[in-house]
Amino acid sequence: MKGSGKCRILVSEEEEEAIIFDEHPNARYAVVCDPIDGSSNLDAGVSVGTIFGIFKLPDEVLGPNNKVTAQDLLRPGTEMVASGFTMYGASAQLVITMRNGGVNGFTMENSLGEFILTHPNMQLPAKRAIYSVNEGNSMYWDDWVNKYLHSLKYPGDGQKPYSARYIGSMVADAYRTLLYGGVFAYPADSKSRKGKLRILYECAPMAMLFENAGGRAVNSQMERLLEVVPEHIHDRSGVFLGSKDEVQKIIDTYNQHHK
Repeated sequence: MKGSGKCRILVSEEEEEAIIFDEHPNARYAVVCDPIDGSSNLDAGVSVGTIFGIFKLPDEVLGPNNKVTAQDLLRPGTEMVASGFTMYGASAQLVITMRNGGVNGFTMENSLGEFILTHPNMQLPAKRAIYSVNEGNSMYWDDWVNKYLHSLKYPGDGQKPYSARYIGSMVADAYRTLLYGGVFAYPADSKSRKGKLRILYECAPMAMLFENAGGRAVNSQMERLLEVVPEHIHDRSGVFLGSKDEVQKIIDTYNQHHK
């Protein structure tokens, strides 16, 4: 980031404070990232990755006589100019989008040392009977969340239950959901009332990707994730993202419970 000369401030999940590059006072961009998402799975050989978002800084903080601070990044995800993630597994994947643009997936071609476009214009199917969530937390979930998951596993009327797919690395679970559809969820619960995932560099970048691919993304209060403003750079949220019809089922269950 520093060497590019384009980044003025960096927020990382691994650093408590924002990193400011004063040697580039006219750099126009801010980067937010989780550099090693899924790091708890490293020893097990599970796919991990990097999630990132990019903001364009306002003119008033540019120049050697002005200061940029972490407060300048407490903005909704709608103000990002780009977001994406890389995933490191059997192959290295890069998925990226721009504001109001399409979503494109690239695969590292080792013989060339370059990323090759392999998944152009990625689009989520409107619905798919797959859910991805850590059900080990179910005893801590709100009643409406358990009701929703129960409806997927026991649909009744001779319908087939949903398939469960959960890896435990957000980039891996999100990538699979982008490819095949369904829903990824990490709800807020009684242990983590605000949620577990970070708004600025996990929730918002993924929300931008999913919306630009035709999906939806909301928090545990059913607010559009891209419109949520973090209170501090490491603020957290519950998250539901995936195919638009599947996310609508979540919203409907929430609304019925809160009548």
